[in-house]
Amino acid sequence: MVSASGTSWEGHKAAMSKTMRERVAELEAERQRIKQLGGPDKVQKQHERGKLTARERLERFFDDGQYFEVGIFGTQMGGGNPTDKPPADAVICGYGKVQGRMVAAVAYDFTVKGGSIGMTGETKVTRMRELALRTRMPMVWFIDSAGARIDPQSQGGDQISLFAGSGHLFREEVIMSGVVPLVAAMVGPGAAGTAYIPGLADFVPMVKSQGSMALGGPPLVKAVTGQEITEQELGGSKIHCETSGVGDVEVPDEDTCLRLIKEYLSFMPQHCEERPPIVPCDDPLDRRDESLLDILPLSARQSYDMYGIVKTIVDHGRILDLKPKWAKNIITCLARIGGYPVGIVANNPRHIGGILDVNSADKAAHFMQICDAFGIPLVFLMDVPGFMVGSKVEHEGIIRHGAKMLHIMASATVPKLTVVVRKGYGAGYYVMAGRAYEPDLLVAWPGAEISVMGAEGMVGIAGKKLFGGAEPPPEVKSQIITMIQQHIDIQKVAGWGLVDDVIDPRDTRRVLGLGLQMAWNRTVERPYRKRGIIPV
Repeated sequence: MVSASGTSWEGHKAAMSKTMRERVAELEAERQRIKQLGGPDKVQKQHERGKLTARERLERFFDDGQYFEVGIFGTQMGGGNPTDKPPADAVICGYGKVQGRMVAAVAYDFTVKGGSIGMTGETKVTRMRELALRTRMPMVWFIDSAGARIDPQSQGGDQISLFAGSGHLFREEVIMSGVVPLVAAMVGPGAAGTAYIPGLADFVPMVKSQGSMALGGPPLVKAVTGQEITEQELGGSKIHCETSGVGDVEVPDEDTCLRLIKEYLSFMPQHCEERPPIVPCDDPLDRRDESLLDILPLSARQSYDMYGIVKTIVDHGRILDLKPKWAKNIITCLARIGGYPVGIVANNPRHIGGILDVNSADKAAHFMQICDAFGIPLVFLMDVPGFMVGSKVEHEGIIRHGAKMLHIMASATVPKLTVVVRKGYGAGYYVMAGRAYEPDLLVAWPGAEISVMGAEGMVGIAGKKLFGGAEPPPEVKSQIITMIQQHIDIQKVAGWGLVDDVIDPRDTRRVLGLGLQMAWNRTVERPYRKRGIIPV
């Protein structure tokens, strides 16, 4: 006699007669089989590529390697080969503690069907997203995946039609955005479906020469365009960390990647309704550094490295630099001042004079959104000549990109502290948290300039009008510059109460530390609206 499921009645009775110890032993044996991933050969190939396996990544990520795995017995659904049962359906899902705080994680397993997304695997990941959102814990993806699974032989042709019901991952990630921190670590390829996961994430570290992402991999690119291109040439770590700006930081290996993820999460609260953590600090808040008196060159036209100021004023000189190789004219980094977490936005005159262009505006805007979402105060170190002008940037849409930065700056409700280091010209002064943008602290260094533009720029416009389109004589030009300079003098601005103070540069750390303590409980009221319309 055979049951409806195809199991003999005798076999059923034998199964029912098993003791709990026998059942547990079988369960453990199956669990150990699944933990072998794609098998020794596939694991060896993974290691030969210089990559960890999905399980090794999670063991190194969670405290003491301990985590609860969700859906370990999940396997492929579909009407194809019934013996094709990929372990865990190529994705490991779990939650556990990272530095003592609960975190959800998903690791795609490249040793099983190239880490491709199957229906069961995606059901498991959806479950993790639900738990992360419901319980308000950060979520981390370790992406090492070929994208959507296209395997009719093993899954059955019906799987192709099931695409019509897919896409939950992107919608759900958007819903999670700004509620809990989202990290997408590119430890391998992320093609097609898995490429938008980092596109929607807050923090995207990429392992050098291993991590990649593209909407279509090299085979698809060749099929559609005829172009022959490698995975790294198409969308490797160098491309996305230096050219596109999708990646945040290129790291040499996976251990560094894991360390940076933990460091990033250490700045973040568990969710948007929780304060970011303040940590004990043994770096004196009133520490003064004499080098700050010599860092600015005598000429306002000369460059210097803003990183020198940033690292001098933060705790122990430590920063987590985000997108350091993209849009280098602006610095966006996480750090601490007196133990308080801060997001620093600083113009860097070493690169195109620190002027704002399309990419730097986007870089700053994205960073400010992250800080504003998770309650991290923003510190602005201003030395900005304004926004780039000219036909090239106008054709690139500098107006809408600048408007995006302006919109996010004006909308931000976290504490804002501004130091005008050297100059704040034009709309650059606005988007770097000038007076009108609700800074809780606005101070300047001696000699700083706040103006629609520099004196020489004004002479270049007004002088030609005065002299019928011709350049004014040098002695006249010098006199006009001197006259204008008197009205740009920071002491005059301070005299009118338009900055809170002109400070000794050596006191910058102390002033910012006190400002953070003052503004920590900042409250800002905004009129009701469903949402603001961020420029494209």
